[in-house]
Amino acid sequence: MKRFSAGRRRFLTAGAAGAAGLTLAGCDVFDPLLRPNHPVRNAMSSANELTYSAQRALIGREALAKEFSESEIRQGMRPNGSTDPNNVEYMFLRQADFVLYRLQVDGLVDTPTSYSLEQLRNMPARTQITRHDCVEGWSCIAKWTGVPLAAILDEVGVQSNARYCVFHCYDIYSGGLSGGVPYYESIDMLDARHPQTILAYGMNDAALPVANGAPLRVRVERQLGYKMAKYIQRIKLVESFAQIHGGKGGYWEDHGYDWYAGI
Repeated sequence: MKRFSAGRRRFLTAGAAGAAGLTLAGCDVFDPLLRPNHPVRNAMSSANELTYSAQRALIGREALAKEFSESEIRQGMRPNGSTDPNNVEYMFLRQADFVLYRLQVDGLVDTPTSYSLEQLRNMPARTQITRHDCVEGWSCIAKWTGVPLAAILDEVGVQSNARYCVFHCYDIYSGGLSGGVPYYESIDMLDARHPQTILAYGMNDAALPVANGAPLRVRVERQLGYKMAKYIQRIKLVESFAQIHGGKGGYWEDHGYDWYAGI
């Protein structure tokens, strides 16, 4: 089973990287292929749905991604995407060392709640050494510490019609004439409650660096790196993300990437 899992992980990572890499490359020749209802984009979407169904069928609900030993951490965690948000609110919080930071958790919950960084650090924590697999093709092993997202969900009380956790972030991505779009991502409730899904505030036995998502990022170890939103300011539980930004469940998904990026 270990041999099958490792091989499957490599296969799915390579497949997802090849497909999503069309957009990452930023090459105009591929733009028509990623337009809505284009056969290539529809084929990619079908493959994504197949991967989602296959992983749910073949892998247990709480099957863990591989964890590593400290000796296998051979380099610092490579930053990617946004590394220094210029959102005014974020810059103010950073200047004060995130003392005034509050994580808002709301939507389809019984008790909407906000948490300070200190409150999150004082909750029972999980530490895990895992490999970050980027859709661009690189990987990196790092040690992450944070509070399990499931613990937060238990505190606020999840309503029965909640299907997704949507992570709203401080970093703003270029939006042309629209003035920019806040980064966002989403996962389903099964992945939200997975034992390795944590809200990380620590990396490699130190506070999470700004370049890697401080003060808080999500780790979803059975998915590709772009699902692991950084600079989180709000978690909203929803029944559907159809009316959120582009309606595909994430910033990159709105630009043609797969929503389910399982590995």
